[in-house]
Amino acid sequence: MKYLTRTVWILSVVSLLTDIASEMLYPIMPIYLKSIGFSVLLIGILEGVAEASAGLSKGYFGKLSDHAGKRAPFVRLGYTFSALSKPMMALTVYPLWIFIARTVDRVGKGIRTGARDAMLSDEATPATKGRIFGFHRSMDTLGAVIGPALALLYLYFYPANYRMLFLLAFFPGVLAIGCSLLLKDKKRAMPENSTRVGFFSFLHYWKSSPVIYRQLVAGLLIFTLCNSSDVFLLLKMKQAGLSDTATIGVYIFYNMVYALASFPLGVLADQIGLKKIFVAGLLLFTIVYAGMAAAGGWYWYGLLFFLYGLYAAATEGISKAWISNITSKDDTATAIGTYTAFQSVCTMLASSLTGLLWFEFGAGSALLTTAAIAFMVVLYLLIIVPEPEKFSH
Repeated sequence: MKYLTRTVWILSVVSLLTDIASEMLYPIMPIYLKSIGFSVLLIGILEGVAEASAGLSKGYFGKLSDHAGKRAPFVRLGYTFSALSKPMMALTVYPLWIFIARTVDRVGKGIRTGARDAMLSDEATPATKGRIFGFHRSMDTLGAVIGPALALLYLYFYPANYRMLFLLAFFPGVLAIGCSLLLKDKKRAMPENSTRVGFFSFLHYWKSSPVIYRQLVAGLLIFTLCNSSDVFLLLKMKQAGLSDTATIGVYIFYNMVYALASFPLGVLADQIGLKKIFVAGLLLFTIVYAGMAAAGGWYWYGLLFFLYGLYAAATEGISKAWISNITSKDDTATAIGTYTAFQSVCTMLASSLTGLLWFEFGAGSALLTTAAIAFMVVLYLLIIVPEPEKFSH
């Protein structure tokens, strides 16, 4: 498989290690936050603020990466920030400090995302974008299988000793930093424009971007407004009476499906069309959220999270492959950064609104509202947005 180049492998291994670190903590995060006094509403606001911080920095650093003509330094710095945030969470339980630690982690993601995805795009042709992004997503998500499994093993021997997990998660993060040092930028002509890049300068890209980009991103952002943090799905399972072990077990299963399906679905998307696979993924999302509103045991949630894994595999990498195929190569980091910037701000609103709906009207209302909006986005994409292959550069 010649398209899996050295750079693709390094980026994939770095993402794998970082996700092991992050996902050791993600399933226990809502449990930990509730144990130190966070309400469901405050958890929603925390996740929203963290994602908004990531988003705004994604846009800025994506633009800065294109402007500088460099990728590797942004990738290294971003993964370093994320590694350092892990032990920070264990230092104290003050809410403001928890907000700062989560923000450092998300800003790290913001620094690296546009540059990393542009590096992946540079290694592919329009005909192989799906499989390149799919392979990277598979490796990244494999970390989301290994990380929670390690957390589960640790909690089996040391129940409720959450703070030590934050310290242990630092080690795979350090390995990720070491691997990122092996990355090398491709030689490219330095941009002639020497003007300073403002923090919100990426917003100008929206006006100059292709019409198909704006059509696609508009639909994706409407969907994002209803797609809140997975923390709420984990809380729903806890609310239904599942134990910590069962909750983390279902989450591991979801990530295993996600990891195993991302690469094959990426290959399939290259063959039959990125749009077809993406829309099918959103339909699965609609089914999952409608199903989560109903009561059930671990087997019911297991089935829903199996479908949820297929949804994630069909959309996460595919959306970036789609965007990189309809925009100029010189603007790839800006295009993806701009999209992910708006996406994260919408995620902030989504998590906060879902937390509020949940708090005021209950879990069922929040989940069914999400399902209804997602289905409307499916119709929008089918009717309004053309097949991306026609616009490949």
